[in-house]
Amino acid sequence: MPPKKKHELSPEHKAAMASGRTMGRSVKAYLTALDSNRPRRGRKRTPESINRRLAAIQETFDSAEPLKRLALAQERMNLEAELQAMETTVDMSALEDAFVAVAKEYSASKGFSYAAWREVGVPAEVLRRAGISRSS
Repeated sequence: MPPKKKHELSPEHKAAMASGRTMGRSVKAYLTALDSNRPRRGRKRTPESINRRLAAIQETFDSAEPLKRLALAQERMNLEAELQAMETTVDMSALEDAFVAVAKEYSASKGFSYAAWREVGVPAEVLRRAGISRSS
């Protein structure tokens, strides 16, 4: 069998692929930030309430039975991660601007409808700024 020819990509194709990756990163970053900042059901936790629960865990940890200690250790880790996430701020306006800059072209290339964007939580105003309409 003759050796396979290596298929060379044209510079235009390489540029198009790089552009698609860049657009995909912008869209993913915005959707991820939207998802992590969306309101959750139930009472909101505050840093104070988390710190109170961490203190309560610390008080009971040493005297707890081994299985309970395991559960407390995991709860402590979860609360510390939640506290860290609360302290990390995301610049939604910068992510939104980057999304708006690429969303129309990305949407057209992937065949995403206005309704699909709305279903995953993108506000109508952001879609309007991006040039994506119900008829798109």
